[in-house]
Amino acid sequence: MKKRNLLRLIPFAAFALTAGCSAPANVTTQPQAKVSEWPKGVSYEIFVQSFCDSDNDGIGDIKGMTSKLDYLDELGVEAVWLMPINPSPSYHKYDVTDYYAIHPDYGTIEDFKAFIAEAHKRGIKVVMDLVINHSGSDHPWFKAAADPKSPYRDYYVWAHKSDPRTTGEGKTTGADSYNTRHWHEVKGDEYKYFGYFWGGMPDLNFDNPKLREEIYKVGRYWLKEIGVDGFRLDAARHIFPNEREQDNHGFWQEFKAEMQKAKPDVYLVGEVWAEAETVAPYTKGLPALFNFEMSWAILRALKNGYGDTLAVKHAEIIDLYNKQNPDFIDATILSNHDQNRIMSEVGGDMNKAKLAAALLLTLPGSPYIYYGEEIGMKGKKPDEEIREPFLWDVKANDECRTTWMTPKNSTEQTVAPVAVQEQDQASILNHYKSLIKLRNNSAALTYGTIEPVTLENKAISAFVRAHEGESVLVLHNLSGSSVTINLPAEVQNYKTTTFQLNNAEKVNKSVVLPAYSSLVLNK
Repeated sequence: MKKRNLLRLIPFAAFALTAGCSAPANVTTQPQAKVSEWPKGVSYEIFVQSFCDSDNDGIGDIKGMTSKLDYLDELGVEAVWLMPINPSPSYHKYDVTDYYAIHPDYGTIEDFKAFIAEAHKRGIKVVMDLVINHSGSDHPWFKAAADPKSPYRDYYVWAHKSDPRTTGEGKTTGADSYNTRHWHEVKGDEYKYFGYFWGGMPDLNFDNPKLREEIYKVGRYWLKEIGVDGFRLDAARHIFPNEREQDNHGFWQEFKAEMQKAKPDVYLVGEVWAEAETVAPYTKGLPALFNFEMSWAILRALKNGYGDTLAVKHAEIIDLYNKQNPDFIDATILSNHDQNRIMSEVGGDMNKAKLAAALLLTLPGSPYIYYGEEIGMKGKKPDEEIREPFLWDVKANDECRTTWMTPKNSTEQTVAPVAVQEQDQASILNHYKSLIKLRNNSAALTYGTIEPVTLENKAISAFVRAHEGESVLVLHNLSGSSVTINLPAEVQNYKTTTFQLNNAEKVNKSVVLPAYSSLVLNK
């Protein structure tokens, strides 16, 4: 990687924060004005079913979500991604039966328009899950497709029972599902249909121009008539089979062009669950893509206590994406609705969970926070147990808590509710608020390049973030032991603490990094 002259970078006037386990977060100098601008800002993923119940039926809904927009605004997020809100027979709603409606448990189209309006008043964008790899098997299209002569037959993918592809077990679908049977029977039919994830989700046939136009029509409806700001595209790698990767790339470029006709600044973020080499070509059609590889790398580093390769890895991924699309948006995550929650992955260790947040919000990218991550919610698969009800207050006072399921992981015995954490300056919630504010007020952390800093101690992740004259030096100790290091000569002029976790500090030409600590310095 090309080396920069770090000594020429000009400092920025940031604010100093501490976020240790016992010390409060303090602003010690005048804060800089907010500089982040979405889509480079922080986004927040919501499972509506579990978020906030406004009508006491036990199920989260749009009105409940609207009532919590001030919470999201205070947290500092600039967009929300809503998991599917369309009608569906499943709790998760990824098997859509009507692309033009809201699930009645969640509310109405008018409720959703009101939510969007209120979100926009607060400068919060709204991104909705658009599930177009497949429909639900109860969708009218698929029901009509049972008739071989129906025009809807070709909306789906069929093969005769004698076709060798339709027999036996295939590869698992991966993190989304462990399903290995991809071809499914219809009683009395000589043909089987393709459902990559399971029989209740028949894949749509994107070789059919009429089907593609139906999907573009759906997208235009939500963008132009309802007013959403963009879409999260589920299962984006599986529009066509893996052996037709080029067709996948081409489809998303066509999709982007069609959506830009409806909304020139439409935001599209794709789920391509793979390593960066596979993900990179998708950036031409899906300018924002989730960086699963960095989420795996961060978790691996937290578990083994070695952070030295994180910045190098991230810089390599950025270079790879830049070659495909210099305007790409790196959507970074710690976890999402398909992954074990980060707090459970680190064994409930609050120090590691706070350090994970510090890594996410100081490394490059436009971070996504999975609902409940900011209060330390726990959960491991099966999927329902990583999508448990959000805890707003102690049960006696919590008029918003959903009851659609009985939680096993995130209860008041294991997780302090929002109302409790708001009063505790050392809580993980206030830690997230401090980090998001730090990032939002720093052009270097929001938009900046990354330059790894090589140190002898492999536990330390060290890097410089720089953008248009602003630069910061970031250090994280991923080990359980205190470390004192001498800074290399080229970064010794970073002297002013703008953020510290667990009492990390600069002492002359050295830095003292206690176990699981972070330090952000400017000049």
